Order: sequence, then structure tokens, then C-alpha cells
Amino acid sequence: MTIWAMQCEGMDYPLEFQATMFEALVKTLVYALATYASLGLLFALPFVWSGVQRLDSEAQGSGIGFRLLILPGVAAFWPMFLYRWRRGVVEPPIENNPHRLRNGA
Repeated sequence: MTIWAMQCEGMDYPLEFQATMFEALVKTLVYALATYASLGLLFALPFVWSGVQRLDSEAQGSGIGFRLLILPGVAAFWPMFLYRWRRGVVEPPIENNPHRLRNGA
């Protein structure tokens, strides 16, 4: 076996082919992440402007600083916020964990 080929399950694959396949895989991953981020930003702008006020009463009357602060998080987790916005959930869910149960909250 030469340095230009690798043994893989009894077949010789040239390194150029492997490099091309790896490059295609990386490009696909980068395009998928760019698409996800673009969709997140497209969702986050109208959501931060008006939707967050409907989902969280604490956000009503908040300023531009708060909206800019939550913009990256909303863009990253946009599927969750879209689901809650479409369902019409008006308040964040209350945690049900052992600490809250023990303290009677």
C-alpha cells in the first residue's frame, strides 16, 4: 500500500477521494449551521420586537437593551420559542424539581 492510498474494508481508496468526501461533509455541515442561524435570526427579530411580551409578562415594557441582550439566545433556541409562541403559552413553565417540592413552592 502506498502513502497515497489507505486500506478500508479490503478496498483501496485514494487520499484525494477521502479528502474530497471529508470536504463535502464539512461543507454540508457548515451550510446546515448557516441555514439554522439564518432562520434563527429571521425568527428572532420579530419575536424579540413583539412576541416576547406575549410569552413573558416580566418582559412587558422592557427596553432596547434587554431586547438586544436576549436576541442571540432567541436566535439559538428559536425552535423552542416558535413552539411556545404558536401554542400561545403566556407564562414560562414552573419548575417541578425536588428543591421546589421540599420547600412547598
